[in-house]
Amino acid sequence: MRQAARRDKDARFTALLHHVSVDRLEAAYRAIRPGAAPGVDGVTWKDYGQDLEENLRDLHARVHRGAYRARPSRRVYIPKQDGRQRPLGVASLEDKIVQRAMAEVLNAIYECDFLGFSYGFRPGRSQHDALDALAVGITRGRVNWILDADIRDYFSKLDHSWLERFLEHRIADRRVLRLIQKWLRAGVIEDGDWSRTVEGTPQGASISTLLANVYLHYVFDLWVHQWRGRRARGEMIVVRFADDAVVGFEHRDDAERFLADLRERFAEFNLELADEKTRLIEFGRFAAQNREQRGLPKPETFDFLGFTHACAKTRKTGRFALKRVTSKKRMRAKLRAVKTELMQRRHDPIPDQGQWLASVVRGHSNYYAVPGNIDAVAAFHAQATRHWHRALRRRSQRSRLTWERMQRLDKRWLPADRIKHPWPDVRFDARTQARSPVR
Repeated sequence: MRQAARRDKDARFTALLHHVSVDRLEAAYRAIRPGAAPGVDGVTWKDYGQDLEENLRDLHARVHRGAYRARPSRRVYIPKQDGRQRPLGVASLEDKIVQRAMAEVLNAIYECDFLGFSYGFRPGRSQHDALDALAVGITRGRVNWILDADIRDYFSKLDHSWLERFLEHRIADRRVLRLIQKWLRAGVIEDGDWSRTVEGTPQGASISTLLANVYLHYVFDLWVHQWRGRRARGEMIVVRFADDAVVGFEHRDDAERFLADLRERFAEFNLELADEKTRLIEFGRFAAQNREQRGLPKPETFDFLGFTHACAKTRKTGRFALKRVTSKKRMRAKLRAVKTELMQRRHDPIPDQGQWLASVVRGHSNYYAVPGNIDAVAAFHAQATRHWHRALRRRSQRSRLTWERMQRLDKRWLPADRIKHPWPDVRFDARTQARSPVR
């Protein structure tokens, strides 16, 4: 199927559901996190596994004869950095299983279609691949302007009719299309009340990320690729991760025309840019020099995937360097969560606290410890240690925990700070082997 999709970009697949076998459903079940929250039916991973073989056979039979019914998602909210609440949809366990299996089948087709500058929620691609591509595009390309674009409430604004039309470009199996329609129209349950979903796809559902990528593939990616070839006067780079996109331009007039055209393009498909998060800034190798000549301050910075990107210089040669540091908003939010959790755990045994905090510091370092960001990684570690010290001293009014002893606990339990990632161009070149995922 993957080879057929690669050979013929216009082929429509008429028979796909038979790939959703019992073995594929079992693999999907095994891939679900055992501790994941249950859906509206209350069935947990462990409960379903009590009679797994029989349950999967029954599920397989219902899917293939059309008797399978999607259940509504259970609506939950998680706080966002701007103080708002992000709605998530918790699917039932059987919906998760079938969606994972179906997504694996569809990925075999769409991975042959998706363009190189799309990175979000794709097999074998990560946030750091997108960050590397962006860094190399800025440092090697003729980039003087950056458009930092963010789509407002993207997952809740997907137009179902357009999405179905996009899917039909490649999928002609009506059974698969009906399955997707069932998931889109299953609705959500919040505080015991069911509400219909007329647009959008629930964040958190296994199939949602693939559907979101398909939608933007037709609305944004193909359009950008065409716009660059037909309308841009200078060089352009593009990096997209889900609904966050960064576009680099050589000329300002290209950037301004692109932004205006992008707003019109999105309006046709029920999308809009978040004005408060979308910015066009002067940025690149010559931005600082050009702005200084015009009597302007240093170039502005922009955030992408948790990092603040800034124009800097190398210490030895004074040449342009792209500085990437942990976003202050991300760090503050994470430290607040660490502080709250440590206060709740303060009466636990110290080894238990140390193991938990070590996992947090290690996870933070694994993501943010890129070259040039060691100071911010060390600052997070140090502040987490201070919060731990304060929490331990609150265990008693007569605490004798000195800072010297605290430093011994730090050294005993928490990992040392060190860079975990190579320079962007090294990993980018090794991964792409001269192919450009920003083009």
